[in-house]
Amino acid sequence: MNSKKWIIMFVCCLLSLPVLLAGLNFVVDPFGVFGNLTWYSFSETLNPRVAKTAYLEEHWDDYDAYVVGCSSTSSYSVEELNGYLDASFYNLIMYGADMEDVEKTVAYLLEHDTVRYLVLNVYVDNGISIGGGEDDLTLKLHEKVSGADPLSFYGGYLMADPNYAFDKLEAMVQDTWLPQTFDVFDEATGVYDKRARDVENISDMERYVEAYPVFADYPVYATEMAATEQCMESVAAIRDMCAAAGTELLVVCAPVYGEYLNSFSDEDLAAFYTALGEVMDYWDFTYSSVSWEPRYFYDATHFRNAVGTMALAKIFGNDDVYIPEDFGAYVTAETAAEHAATLTNRSGGQDDSGYTREVPILMYHHLSEEGGTDINISTAAFEDHMRSLRDAGYTAITFDDLYAYVEHGTELPEKPVLITFDDGYESNYELAWPILERYGMKATIFAIGVSVGKDTYKDTGEAIIPHFSMEQAAEMVESGVISVQTHTYDMHQAAEYETGPVREGVLQMKGESEEDYMASFRADIQRAKSELEAGTGEAVRALAYPFGFSTTLSEALCRAEGIRATVTTESRSNTVIKGLPQCLYGMGRYTVTEISGEALLELLEG
Repeated sequence: MNSKKWIIMFVCCLLSLPVLLAGLNFVVDPFGVFGNLTWYSFSETLNPRVAKTAYLEEHWDDYDAYVVGCSSTSSYSVEELNGYLDASFYNLIMYGADMEDVEKTVAYLLEHDTVRYLVLNVYVDNGISIGGGEDDLTLKLHEKVSGADPLSFYGGYLMADPNYAFDKLEAMVQDTWLPQTFDVFDEATGVYDKRARDVENISDMERYVEAYPVFADYPVYATEMAATEQCMESVAAIRDMCAAAGTELLVVCAPVYGEYLNSFSDEDLAAFYTALGEVMDYWDFTYSSVSWEPRYFYDATHFRNAVGTMALAKIFGNDDVYIPEDFGAYVTAETAAEHAATLTNRSGGQDDSGYTREVPILMYHHLSEEGGTDINISTAAFEDHMRSLRDAGYTAITFDDLYAYVEHGTELPEKPVLITFDDGYESNYELAWPILERYGMKATIFAIGVSVGKDTYKDTGEAIIPHFSMEQAAEMVESGVISVQTHTYDMHQAAEYETGPVREGVLQMKGESEEDYMASFRADIQRAKSELEAGTGEAVRALAYPFGFSTTLSEALCRAEGIRATVTTESRSNTVIKGLPQCLYGMGRYTVTEISGEALLELLEG
């Protein structure tokens, strides 16, 4: 082949590259603009402004109400809003959304849909800047929203960096049930998918700061709020558009971490929140005691879903939800200046004693007259423990007491302790129950479902320590002294007795697909709950992990099945926090052995 032909081929190859690139981006469609290979969660992670618009174009009939704003908007639950307002909400959060983008988005919504309600989230950052981002594929608005030239808009995504497409193809192979960094949104609701974060153990402050090190030494930078006037012009435009369309508008100012507020001058903060009140009434959650508790936040701009639950409960008058006394204020034009002044009178922290409590959990198994092992202690030692606890002023509580404290703010006794038994042995019925009753104590027993009423291992003929029957369980529950919860139905397996593959507690077995594992886990929990609830008449909402093994996936699956508290075998106490249900997942327990009552008190108080 001569040089001329080589040159022609080379030129043809060069000319074909743009065509190949456009074809790749069109077919794989990483940003979700062409309607091909749709995976909205992935596309929304790249650019929620564009992908959510593309999603709504296919789903207008599913929604009649919207939440709009920057990323903190995600923590307002659409399910809760639907319940409060009998509506069908979609959450249109955008990364770093400024009010100009929000204004354009609202105009688009009102033009294309009959919108009954609009919740507008206004954040302190909205006063910093406005406009920009239209040259960035990950920040620009959809052309249907922005009015940009369609040819330029779609052409930009056709010629996008091919790594976006390759990343999508790779992510499709790596995708799991829980969110990963490439699919952080729930496409049906529009919110961040926080199934993992909603079950992470967040109670211990030291461990929390290790997980979220930003709170160890929070950075503060002098930040000027130069866009307050423009922001308020957009809010006023949104107000007027909603009024013209007959849409009910609710303006909410999101909670802000206290240290972050120190980045702004008092004058700028006062001007921003006063000006907002002059535009329209709003609910303000910017600053309160919540602002100084890191465990209510992930960082300055993102607060936990549970805090969003508090805010909505405050707005809609739901007294069943714990709400700090100083959390939330309804601001009007008449009160705006006075209210804004309170935001400039901030303390540098707070004592958490009013909304946290330390709760130790004790773990027992089997009792016998002789005792002598870690899982088999003598009745004499157990009675000494109960007597010592009573005499030292401890009150035995239940998981229902923990739910009431965390979810409703119901106070716990001065010295709470939670007493638990694992496995469901008949000795719990014959020996432990009478002793507990004698000393005014209560306990929770985590029963292995498949072993209830059995003295052999799953009908194999292998002798095991006898377990109480369902009738005996019902009798104990009826007394009010004992609660019977689940230790799984059949995931507490003994390798020496099994004839097939052995599961290590609730862990996924080697070679087991995620889909098969999840099906097995759900079936096990559902059967355990169903049989115990039918047999005892008591709701099953707590689970003890066999051998203490757990994963983020198991915790999220438990939560999905209605389990509101899980316990492990990790030897530590627990900090429970009002308003944060996730503090009840992965709780530690002290294994109690054949020690004296005095030694037990030293363990708890040391």
